[in-house]
Amino acid sequence: MKKTKLLSTILAMVLVAGMLAACGGTPETPSSTAPAETAPSAEPAEEPADDAAPADGAFSAALVTDVGGINDQSFNQSAWEGMQRLESDKGVKVSFLESKKDADYAPNLAKVTDDAPDIVWGIGFLMKDALAAAAESNPDQRYALVDDVFEDGQYPNAIGVQFQAEQSSFLVGYIAAHKTETNHVGFLLGMESPVMDRFKYGYEAGVRYGAKELGKEIQYDFALAESFSDTAKGKAMAQKMYTDGADVIFHAAGQTGSGAIEAAKEMNKMVIGVDLDQNFLAPDNVITSALKNVGNAVYDITGRIMDGEELGGTNVTMGLAEGGVGIAPSSDKHLSAELLAQVDELQQKIIDGEIVVPYTQEDFDAFVANL
Repeated sequence: MKKTKLLSTILAMVLVAGMLAACGGTPETPSSTAPAETAPSAEPAEEPADDAAPADGAFSAALVTDVGGINDQSFNQSAWEGMQRLESDKGVKVSFLESKKDADYAPNLAKVTDDAPDIVWGIGFLMKDALAAAAESNPDQRYALVDDVFEDGQYPNAIGVQFQAEQSSFLVGYIAAHKTETNHVGFLLGMESPVMDRFKYGYEAGVRYGAKELGKEIQYDFALAESFSDTAKGKAMAQKMYTDGADVIFHAAGQTGSGAIEAAKEMNKMVIGVDLDQNFLAPDNVITSALKNVGNAVYDITGRIMDGEELGGTNVTMGLAEGGVGIAPSSDKHLSAELLAQVDELQQKIIDGEIVVPYTQEDFDAFVANL
């Protein structure tokens, strides 16, 4: 009898212990179908989430910025806006990683490559060498580079994307020639390179073309900042040009150019933005912007890949005809309907090949000689 009672007691204790373990002991294993973290949209975080792995079945795209960062109010921001559109329109899993200095390019590319997204976007020609090395070391990973090209077939897993920025720069140069009241304009360049030469020669060619049409001489000042991230230097250089008599300045200098916009605002001068429609930075002073629609390129090319098009080993060129460049929608705030109509006519001549805008010194010299 005592043995029976003891056995019953032991069995009861085991049963209670099992019930307690089921209620609150070992934590539940997370479900593999839990929603993935989404990338920031309006106000991105300083750094992206570490978990960049795509949700089951979702196409994934990662972006590595240039040193200007995701909020540079220029082409990095435009690229991220294109990524956000991919997320909202096509359900793409997107992420970004910011580069603070040139030395960050290679490790940042390596970090996003470890997550094996369907495509890695590198933003800016300064990243070309690092992205080429990554493409060579990771032949199964697809890459795309904004603002430079590779030799055809050089990297079967890499795509080069270049913009005919000389075309939009020509249009804003023409606008500057028509808007200047002192017959004196300026240009602030971030850094010299074949890519940036497109802005330089295109803008001056547009100024010269407009001056010829108007029958007047226009003084042209040039300043080189040798930086895309020094706002204070950009502001000081713009102030100098304004003080010397220029009343319109075009900048192609990334965040450095934001300083030129600050100078225009403080000195009540005209300034021309770049990459994005920068009128919001100084609504009374930014009369137009030379758009480089990086976001459109990121969106369109990624979409083509999602549709099964194989673009690896090729280069894509985007100009006025492809919607890759243009002038800002806000231009009608400061430009007359008559001037806008003239710009539209000029744009069509460029698309039709009637005007070939120069982007090298040799072509620029020939263009000016034939005016």
